[in-house]
Amino acid sequence: MRRTRAVAGAGLVLALAFCGAGAWTYAQARGDDSLAYGRERDEALSDGRERLAVLNTLDASSRQRARAGIQDWRAAATGPLRQELGATAPRKGPSARGTVTEAALTALDTRAGTAKLVATVRVEVTPAGAKTPTADRKRLEAVLARTGEGEWKVKALSAVPLARTAKEDESR
Repeated sequence: MRRTRAVAGAGLVLALAFCGAGAWTYAQARGDDSLAYGRERDEALSDGRERLAVLNTLDASSRQRARAGIQDWRAAATGPLRQELGATAPRKGPSARGTVTEAALTALDTRAGTAKLVATVRVEVTPAGAKTPTADRKRLEAVLARTGEGEWKVKALSAVPLARTAKEDESR
């Protein structure tokens, strides 16, 4: 009987120690700055990919659709870029659909709420009245800014020139 109580007591102490260690480890991980930084990085990357796809897409099959596309552009942008896109006149013409194929953050400042993203975007352009699109690839660099709502939007956008290979230079 004594032996049974001693074994049960030892088991209880071990169980409590295990639970305490688990709670302490959980509390440490929950308050870990690198975990919060990782979440912010993932959110900036996801929002940036989504916004770049929007900024490379426009259905210009009618003026009304072009106007809606420009509104989508403005919703994806912030700062001077948003103002610049707002000045775009809706016109009927070729339509484009952008798909981000690769993207990565090259910088993230969580305190300032800024990030830099580089991406490869596949853009399918369909001329007005045509059925078959032509595809083009672009490399872009975007400066992202976190808005007051906590969303990451594109503040600036620029093209990254593709490097030429030696073979391409010889053929010129």
